[in-house]
Amino acid sequence: MHALLFAAVLVTTTLTGAMLGGGISMHPSSWHGATFFHALSRGLLFSLPLLAILLTHELGHYITARRYQINVSPPFFLPSFPPPFGIGTLGAFIRLRTIVNDRRQLLDIGAAGPIAGFVVALPILWIGLLHSHPTLERGLHGMVVALGDDTVLPGDSVLTLLLRRFLIGQDQTIVLHPTAFAGWFGMFVTMLNLLPMAQLDGGHIIYSATTRWHQPVARAFWVVVMLLGWFWIGWLVWGFVVLLLSRGQLRHPPVLDAYRPLPASRKWLLLASLVLFILTFVPAPFRAP
Repeated sequence: MHALLFAAVLVTTTLTGAMLGGGISMHPSSWHGATFFHALSRGLLFSLPLLAILLTHELGHYITARRYQINVSPPFFLPSFPPPFGIGTLGAFIRLRTIVNDRRQLLDIGAAGPIAGFVVALPILWIGLLHSHPTLERGLHGMVVALGDDTVLPGDSVLTLLLRRFLIGQDQTIVLHPTAFAGWFGMFVTMLNLLPMAQLDGGHIIYSATTRWHQPVARAFWVVVMLLGWFWIGWLVWGFVVLLLSRGQLRHPPVLDAYRPLPASRKWLLLASLVLFILTFVPAPFRAP
């Protein structure tokens, strides 16, 4: 089952990558000859880096959980529709089959995924930006992705804005290389997982920091996510998905010993997670041209 899901995501994300740069579209007339195979080769420049980020993220959780001898499932990859209905994947997840002992273990497991994924996503985004090229097309600014017959404008986080200005220049509008878009999407997934709600990675982290304030913080951020739906409708979808998966409560299941204090040696993980969330947060992930 795991191999089949991984293969399905490889196919759908490669198809998505093949549409980048206008190589092919969903119209059957574009699926012919050398153009199609060239587009598929470009598609791998998107799918393989993206899957590397997602896999590393989940392995961060998995290896840390196994180090604590916690029964955990291998990563499940979730395929999705290619454009214009999706991006080829809904991400990946693992399932803890036993209860975590204490908040230290929960913090280590929750933070390991985003940090590991970020370590891989950063050089991928860096390399991809170096292979991206500027455009003089009027009416566009920032980052541009040609996706089939459509044009998509990914939004900037603090990190992508700094990287673009450092590598390319302050006022350059750039068309993202498929690898750059994979790095951007990997950062975006990291940010979504770090939202401090329910059983997202950020939910694990905030619960490990303070069990008392987990649910008030989760409710406040859920309201913020819904308000951000003004800028991008996908926020509304994500908010309802999190609410549905948490059965409308946004709560976090207890650990065996919730009263054992978090060691001082783990405070740096809380700080690193907060900094990572701030650097990757993007209020408007996709903008209209």
